[in-house]
Amino acid sequence: MKKTERIKNYWKQATEDWNYIFTNELKTIFRDGGVIIFFFLVPLAYPLLYSFIYTNEVVRDVPIAVVDADGSTTSRRYLRRLDATADVRIVARCADMHQAESLVRRREAYGIVYIPESFTADLAAGRQTHVSAFADMSGLLYYKAVLLANTNVSLDMNAEIKVERAGGGTEEQAEVVEHPIAYEEVNLYNPTTGFAAFLIPAVLVLIIQQTLLLGVGMITGTARERNRFREPVPVDRHYTGLLRIVFGKAMAYLMIYLPLSVYVLGVVPRLFHLNQIGAPSTIGLFAIPLLLACIFFAMTVGGLMRRRETCILLIVFTSVPLLFISGISWPGASIPAFWHHLGYLFPSTFGINGFVKINNMGARLIDVRPEWDALWAQAIVYFLAACLVYRHDIAGARRRLAERLGALRHKER
Repeated sequence: MKKTERIKNYWKQATEDWNYIFTNELKTIFRDGGVIIFFFLVPLAYPLLYSFIYTNEVVRDVPIAVVDADGSTTSRRYLRRLDATADVRIVARCADMHQAESLVRRREAYGIVYIPESFTADLAAGRQTHVSAFADMSGLLYYKAVLLANTNVSLDMNAEIKVERAGGGTEEQAEVVEHPIAYEEVNLYNPTTGFAAFLIPAVLVLIIQQTLLLGVGMITGTARERNRFREPVPVDRHYTGLLRIVFGKAMAYLMIYLPLSVYVLGVVPRLFHLNQIGAPSTIGLFAIPLLLACIFFAMTVGGLMRRRETCILLIVFTSVPLLFISGISWPGASIPAFWHHLGYLFPSTFGINGFVKINNMGARLIDVRPEWDALWAQAIVYFLAACLVYRHDIAGARRRLAERLGALRHKER
């Protein structure tokens, strides 16, 4: 009977402490303007900002300059077709390359197309001719637009020239001569070949991780500055159990980020009509270990912050490197081994790859089992790491309290 009573009292005290820590953490969040910015304003506004920036998906009508040294009917036909494409727009017809290069240097054009004097003569003589295309490589999308437009026009004119030289025949024979091998271009999982559909899903996951790191780091740094013993947990009778502290704080963050994740991962892609073919239930199940891993990772890293502003200095600049080492913006197979393995430390690496597979490629949960298992493993590892960090802090606070009490007793004597 006494044992049962002790268990009841223990659970009653544990529940009371957990509720106190949970409530106190929520109060801390809503009383801190900086934390509100990172926990609410940034997750709500940044996805919209990035999506608005890339809402056009692709670069169209890239301004280019042309140098037509041939000046023939055929070269003008080539340039008319080039100007008619959606990718480029001819803004200047220059007398020589020097004039065209000056336009590129002044950023009035982002590419140059040069047609040589022998263009028509080579075609008439049955020789291969060349059209030179130059692109401003400061932006790879400019290069893509210039190259794609010239490639398509060249292929179309090549097919027409082959039909003309074949002579006679039926329409079916002309079609075979024009396109001996029929092909159909299908852009899997990104039908518009758009930049937003490719990049925004990765950015959405990264926003969740980075805002948690910044917000939790700011909370911990502020607590260290304000608490008597410079520790993230106050000397209070409710802050005695390690698991109560870690779970109480974590559940406060989880309660805030569950609805935010629905907005970031589910609502934003639909608002901007991004490719989203994954089942909402699968995304929701995948988001659970992602959020837990990010929360405990943030608590582990945040526990190391000594000042309020430290997290901003250390974490903000990591966003772009983390996007690269995730293997989304740069092929994972081409990332050096050190950076590839370093990426395993961050929940965003597995979160980005898993979310893109589900959201953009329609994968089921079983298809992202490696990422799912990795996130659960990270959640467990970082939970244990957070416990170690807070255990060290609690022990430090108790030690300093004992030293202070000992000094007071000594002074009284």
